[in-house]
Amino acid sequence: MSAEAAELEQRILLRTATSRDATVAGAVLSRAEFAPCACADMAALVHELQRGAGAILLAEEVMDRASMAKLAGALAAQEPWSDLPVIVLARQGADSHAVSVAMDEVSNVTVIERPMRVAALVSAVRTALRARRRQYEMRALLAGLRDADQRKTEFLATLAHELRNPLAPLSTALSLLARKRPAPEEAAKYYELMGRQVDHMVRLVNDLMEVSRITRGKIELHLGPVLLDAVIDDAIELSRPAIERAGHALEVDVSGEPLVVRGDAVRLTQVFSNLLNNAAKYTPAGGRVKLAAWQQQRQAVVQVSDTGAGLAPEMLNAIFEMFVQVSGTAKEAQGGLGIGLTLVKSLVELHGGSVEAASEGVGRGATFTVRLPLSKNGAAPAPQRSQDSWAAVIERVVLVVDDNRDAADSLAELLRTLGATVLVAYSGEEALQLARGQGVEIAVLDIGMPGMDGCELARRLRASPGGAAIRLVALTGWGQQGYRERIAAAGFDHHLLKPLNLAEFMRLLSR
Repeated sequence: MSAEAAELEQRILLRTATSRDATVAGAVLSRAEFAPCACADMAALVHELQRGAGAILLAEEVMDRASMAKLAGALAAQEPWSDLPVIVLARQGADSHAVSVAMDEVSNVTVIERPMRVAALVSAVRTALRARRRQYEMRALLAGLRDADQRKTEFLATLAHELRNPLAPLSTALSLLARKRPAPEEAAKYYELMGRQVDHMVRLVNDLMEVSRITRGKIELHLGPVLLDAVIDDAIELSRPAIERAGHALEVDVSGEPLVVRGDAVRLTQVFSNLLNNAAKYTPAGGRVKLAAWQQQRQAVVQVSDTGAGLAPEMLNAIFEMFVQVSGTAKEAQGGLGIGLTLVKSLVELHGGSVEAASEGVGRGATFTVRLPLSKNGAAPAPQRSQDSWAAVIERVVLVVDDNRDAADSLAELLRTLGATVLVAYSGEEALQLARGQGVEIAVLDIGMPGMDGCELARRLRASPGGAAIRLVALTGWGQQGYRERIAAAGFDHHLLKPLNLAEFMRLLSR
């Protein structure tokens, strides 16, 4: 709201019996640092009311039936949050008909009998304005709720759209595999396609879970000295496919001296890959994306800029709010949930840093600048690349339990290809019967099963003969802290989220 509009909303609209009364009342109110506005007639007062007012001050003498009908109509047309205070200066003596009518037709009326003390008038006006300010606060709250509800509605529609996008090629690829029954060489391209789309859906769900954990203060950082150069290399590697698909030129300018910060390398990689992905998505094909990093005093500064859609001035701060997307850029962005920059801001601030957006305007590109405090403890250890154990063999007896038969059967088949002897059950009771005397070494259990859930099943397996030696793995779609604590209390050794990350699963088994 502009300063002029805010001033209009604090005015006291005066309708007195004479112009002299208006002058005297205006002087009294001005000395008390109010903003009086004298109105020649009721039509003028109604006009000013539509521009903005904090309260109305009426003399009984001007409250004829026609005038009060105009005022009542104007007050009835206000927004639901508004209940404008009306102060009536009544003549001394018996109650008048005009005042009674006013109290019947106008809801928020205060009557002061003349002659009155100046302090009484000032006190009544001050009370009226205080109540009016609370109404303005309610207006702002309602506007915020409306905006949040609108964003939520748009987000749900966007989420449905974004989930349908990968589902379409998945469904098509499955139909082609079923109808054509291609040779393994030809089928490989369909499997790759399906893998890419599944990865995309997993990223969407993971982003949602990350935002949920951050907003509830449940995210956990694994802090240590981190070489920012290595983090940037990892982020570029993650984002390179998106940049190359769009035909963008990528320019990297990283300071020659090592930039070491105290942070979580995985989370910082997420920050910069999100910024690079955004730059790639919001830049028309054949554009330019630049990442620069340097030291500025005791801070590491990382800047990601592009030649893309740009930002209007009013969006420079709003762009970091939950579910906010720049209107008119959906085509350029090829979708998105509007939570990537919220993640960026939250993660950077958790590291004690800051992030800001800059743009010369719509269509003129954007620049995002991240500032992180440099570590005081010198250089970070050399980064170590983890190796996936895809080639490992599981020569063990594995129990798979899930009430979703497709999920259980497909996981069992996958484990068999790795050399495991697999037992499959679709309920807790069935699993207990199947496991007796089978020498189960590893049990992969779904948690949210009807009847006996995975936690209860885990406790019973632990209590069975030889159960202490079973390695229990919870495989579930629930990742919130409360579920993690419940799963740990049930005796599980590991907690993995669906869909199963095979490399992570193999690493757990190899420990």
